[in-house]
Amino acid sequence: MKSLQEIQEIVTKFNVKPGPEMRSKVLDEALEIQRNQNQQSISDTKLNIWRTIMKSPITKLATAAVIIIACLIGLSLWGTTGSGVALADVLARVEQVKAFRCKGSIKMTGYSAPDEPYQWEVRYTNLTSQDYGSKVSREQADPNGRTTPLGETYFLPQKKTFIQIDHLPKKYTRTELDDAGVQQMQEEFNRYSDPRGFLREILACKYENLGRSTVDGVDVEGFGTTDPNCRGSGFWPKNLEADIKIWIDVKTHLPVRYECFKSGLTETGNKMSMRLLMHDFQWDVPVDMSEFEPPAVPDGYTVLVEKPLGVVNEQTVIASLKQCVELLGKNPDSVSVALPGGLQVELDKSDSPAATRLKEQLKELAEQERAKRLMDAATPMRRLFNFYIGLVEDRKDPAYYGKTVTPRDTDGVLLRWKLSDTEYRVIFGDLHAATVSHEKLAELEKTLPK
Repeated sequence: MKSLQEIQEIVTKFNVKPGPEMRSKVLDEALEIQRNQNQQSISDTKLNIWRTIMKSPITKLATAAVIIIACLIGLSLWGTTGSGVALADVLARVEQVKAFRCKGSIKMTGYSAPDEPYQWEVRYTNLTSQDYGSKVSREQADPNGRTTPLGETYFLPQKKTFIQIDHLPKKYTRTELDDAGVQQMQEEFNRYSDPRGFLREILACKYENLGRSTVDGVDVEGFGTTDPNCRGSGFWPKNLEADIKIWIDVKTHLPVRYECFKSGLTETGNKMSMRLLMHDFQWDVPVDMSEFEPPAVPDGYTVLVEKPLGVVNEQTVIASLKQCVELLGKNPDSVSVALPGGLQVELDKSDSPAATRLKEQLKELAEQERAKRLMDAATPMRRLFNFYIGLVEDRKDPAYYGKTVTPRDTDGVLLRWKLSDTEYRVIFGDLHAATVSHEKLAELEKTLPK
């Protein structure tokens, strides 16, 4: 099971690899087909009505004309979900926006153990510009309504830089991105912090019209889905249930409010839930480049520089797993070892020669240099983590068994993911890889240690 700190790190940093470009392209093509089908359906119906007119007696022509006008008005409304609002058109409208602001919150509740409930909430403000990038400011709320500033995040595509400032641990992390990293980060922000992301996800799912309402004094039309795969599966528990809604201004055809609630069971059977809310949207706001200029490093903050992970695929992940084995003497217990503090925990448990040497080096370094050294050593783990999260987001049904599968287990399934409805790709304990049938995978996993 993921610890509360690990969940917070995942949600706060959103360091997640998005799905492939092909998924976006397929969605675009599907939306275009949907528009064409709607137009064709309307055109066919118009033709049938016209034929009816041509066959009508002259004495009924006036009445038929009135009916036709009413039908055409009805067809026009039907073609855009009953109110003139169509989500595909909303997406097209949002994509024209140069800059927007909004507020949001993420609330997590659940049990870390049967008698250990937890609850925390992060609130944030988001400023995103197509020209300059994104800035997100975060604060934590307590049950008494007080808030504590957590930090700021800057994604600056033109400068190929991602900066995260964390106030409580006093860390200032700068990631220098290559071209592939910029594209990946852009897709990530679009998916998790940009309305274009959640509009695309809803459009890719089965959704329903929720009718008219009033939200924050604005006349809106709602759309909703209960598909737990909507917005990916970044929320990891099993038996997911979802309730996702978006409210659209009927005049501007722009989002007013977005709500996403998910609940499920952890690996140990404890229930947990997440509620994401985005609201107070301001569209086409004027922005200045200075608003996206990160502040100087505050006094007393540790500066960390993350290197680009480069290409993350099966081959590089196998190479990374080999590096992990060389360092720890075993496979990492979990993909979450890449999260802050995770490597230190693994080092404390390891007595391998490489781990012993690294621990001795860390003792001789100042705090800031120690943090940098740990970050460098954790690069292979971060690559494994990003690869796994990418499989989760692409709904490839991944599973990792590093806690029980050792480098000597030639037939032990270390990491697997779905290729198709009938085949899985498997990386085994000794780090060779193979494609197996669904039935063969079931046999292999039956023999795994519990």
